[in-house]
Amino acid sequence: MNAESTPGVPEPQHQRRIRYKGTHPKTYKEKYKELQPQKYAQDVAQVIRKGRTPAGIHLPICVNEILEFLQIIPGQTGLDATLGYGGHALEMLKALQPGGRLYGIDVDEIELTRTKKRLEGLGHVSDVLQVRHMNFSQIDQLVMEAGQPFDFVLADLGVASMQIDNPQRGFSFKLQGPLDLRLNPGKGISAAERLKAMSLAELEGMLVENADEPFAAPIARGIFSNIKKGSGITTTAQLRNIITEALKPIPNISKEDIKKSCQRCFQALRIDVNREFESLYKFLEKLPDALTSGGRVAILSFHSGEDRLVKKSFQHFFREGIYREVAPGPVRPSSEECFANSRARSAKLRWAVKA
Repeated sequence: MNAESTPGVPEPQHQRRIRYKGTHPKTYKEKYKELQPQKYAQDVAQVIRKGRTPAGIHLPICVNEILEFLQIIPGQTGLDATLGYGGHALEMLKALQPGGRLYGIDVDEIELTRTKKRLEGLGHVSDVLQVRHMNFSQIDQLVMEAGQPFDFVLADLGVASMQIDNPQRGFSFKLQGPLDLRLNPGKGISAAERLKAMSLAELEGMLVENADEPFAAPIARGIFSNIKKGSGITTTAQLRNIITEALKPIPNISKEDIKKSCQRCFQALRIDVNREFESLYKFLEKLPDALTSGGRVAILSFHSGEDRLVKKSFQHFFREGIYREVAPGPVRPSSEECFANSRARSAKLRWAVKA
């Protein structure tokens, strides 16, 4: 018996990590090094140098451009309206000290809890970083809690990489998992349940309005037909296969065309399930009252529909004299950033300054 063993108490079994075939891990759970960036920093850095985003991590986009515009100074009070992994927040916190305060909110409680713990582990205590689980459409409630409007606001409208990469969240057509797609898994209905409740016309309209899908009609018919058979669509793979089969009869359609349609359809369904356009509209309407005079707002979007809403809102309030200045056009990530992070390619940054 080991000298340190306790009589009558069984020793714990040694748990071996998940093994994988070949030389590189492929599934989400096998990527144990990428999922523990603090423990395997060198391995994670190597993945990033190759232009890939490690599983379980989100690389913030347009950080330099955002900081240059926001012009954060110590002592200010700001808001990261989509905290996510906390990449943008970390840089804003550095600029705010000493004496500043940052509120960070997110609708995804799963990632919010992890990010709060990670940022606190880096020394950002609660009196400097205030984290709240809420939708940014409730920004007016947060202003009341803070007791003052914000000097600056940032909103990154993209889905975080750690959400996409986790198959259990159901965000990616590339990964097998439950067809969920909820940013807040504890609220509302899943994408699988939503599809069962939609008519053929609603399906087609959703694909057009939320994703500008050129093949909306045949895809909607394929989805509706499968649901009518009574089997339902409960996994990401099932939906991907239905989309693929619906598009195969189209003349000269390529594998790349089908891939893009799958991506757009999942995007459209995610937007619908989470009511993202409705939340963004409310956020944009309440935003001017949440900013102090001279306050600055930067919004990063990845979807043409979102970008149109942001552009129209900024221009409307500019014409009304509420914003004194707005971005003349979208700011795009540099070619170097797009090479290092392929998920930055569709990003558009717009900004406004309150009068």
